[in-house]
Amino acid sequence: MLDNAVWHSLAHTHAEFAEREGMAARYHPDVSVFAGLGDDTDRGWCALAALVADGTGALFRPDPPETPRGWSVVAEGQGDQMLLRELVPADVPVGARPLAAADVGEMLALVEVTRPGPFVVRTVDLGGYVGLFDGTTLVAMAGQRLAPPGYREISAVCTHPDFRGRGLAAGLTTLVAQRILERGERPFLHHAVDNQPARRVYEALGFELRREVTWRVLTRR
Repeated sequence: MLDNAVWHSLAHTHAEFAEREGMAARYHPDVSVFAGLGDDTDRGWCALAALVADGTGALFRPDPPETPRGWSVVAEGQGDQMLLRELVPADVPVGARPLAAADVGEMLALVEVTRPGPFVVRTVDLGGYVGLFDGTTLVAMAGQRLAPPGYREISAVCTHPDFRGRGLAAGLTTLVAQRILERGERPFLHHAVDNQPARRVYEALGFELRREVTWRVLTRR
């Protein structure tokens, strides 16, 4: 499941957010940038081409298939996929609350400052987002994104630079992980390979490295 988490999310739990063509699917562009292949043969790539048209799609896998003729790689990077072994909880910040559509403006502002990864106007619809405010300003948040059956990804963990060093990321990650576990699912997450401070936080919470993943943004030539 986790080796092709985007596809399994779109084909099952997140079908309501999916645009699908045969053995390819992508999130509605207002929800997420990610796309998935259920079949790495020409059949799958032709289906993905029909979905992407002249736009872009981002694959997110440990070993992305070779990009066939007719496609161009716009951007690419590596990350680490971590899976929760056993939660070692941190203190949840007092005042943390659920985030919803009414908070999207503040969420996008925080993302602009912290750059935790792809986040667009309807990403919050995937659910499970929590945050902490200083007055009316959102200063830290974490949420849930990919949802292959039996698992749930913790995502968009970020803290405003002026509020770092207070354990807010660890506390909000704890809160999100607890809610995932209560549903009988297993939390996992991703971070950039060069973000070692984040990895240390996640390791302290009980996450362990599963494998390296690649994100690759593609477009039709």
